[in-house]
Amino acid sequence: MSVRIGNIDLGEFPLLLAPMEDVSDPPFRYVCKQNGADMMYTEFISSEGLIRDAAKSRQKLDIFEYERPIGIQIFGSDIDHMREATEIATQANPDLMDINYGCPVKNVACRGAGASLLQDIDKMVAMTKAVVEATHLPVTVKTRLGWDDNTKNVYEVAERLQDVGIKALTIHGRTRAQMYKGQADWALIRDIKKNPRIQIPIFGNGDIDSPHKAAAWRMEYEVDGMMIGRASIGYPRIFREIKHFFKTGEILDGPTITERVNVCRTHLMKSMEWKGEKTGIFEMRRHYSNYFKGLENFKEFRTKLVTAPTVTEINDLLSAIELKYSAEMV
Repeated sequence: MSVRIGNIDLGEFPLLLAPMEDVSDPPFRYVCKQNGADMMYTEFISSEGLIRDAAKSRQKLDIFEYERPIGIQIFGSDIDHMREATEIATQANPDLMDINYGCPVKNVACRGAGASLLQDIDKMVAMTKAVVEATHLPVTVKTRLGWDDNTKNVYEVAERLQDVGIKALTIHGRTRAQMYKGQADWALIRDIKKNPRIQIPIFGNGDIDSPHKAAAWRMEYEVDGMMIGRASIGYPRIFREIKHFFKTGEILDGPTITERVNVCRTHLMKSMEWKGEKTGIFEMRRHYSNYFKGLENFKEFRTKLVTAPTVTEINDLLSAIELKYSAEMV
């Protein structure tokens, strides 16, 4: 059975790339798509920024045909502004709109947006209804279990948001109070999936970092698909590895150093294509240590990569990395 969000067919058990601030921009989405991500989201975009026409917020609306299906994720604390931001984002022609009710960071949650709405379900429902009514696109939501251990109210949230028209719900298995600490608890996600009132796809998110875990949790928690975030940073092939394991029951061999270098190069090229050479090089610097995690004595290379000012120097360094670590692995 295919999973569907509105008219979007995502296949049997889709793997979604989580929206991550300063990570899931078009260059990163490109390498994740190449590795099999079934659906992706933009970085979350401030409704206030869209309304003010802030350059940074507007640039986050950039989407490309090869990325489809793709959702634009927005957040905010004012219902009218969220409605207006939805209308603006719809004009960028994504496949769906997504609302962030899960971001736990202070400068979002303490301003009444993101996970903060878990403290005011009536407002969350009203905001969601306004977004649904402001667009012809399917609307989905990403949220958490609750604000803290005493208010795990996502069961009610799922029913009420479905009632006002959302087409899918992604649940991160932590409360806002947990931030990203401790273990994600998927038991409540399973309860929501088993609720006979719930007819929309339910996706689980949190701690999926290996094919074995993905397969075990798929069986145990019976979700319709999984959203992967942090485990894909520097390792977009996590999508390919999980799909391969689902299909064959076998674990793919780990990437060679050449494969790691090639993905890093592709990411760099796409970064420069999107932002221009200078900004593209600068923004790529945050990714190098993730692409080469686990390599011994890598610090010297990392230092050079994050200070190299030209693409020629970076490519020379990547070639040197490939040469050195290929020789060591033989």
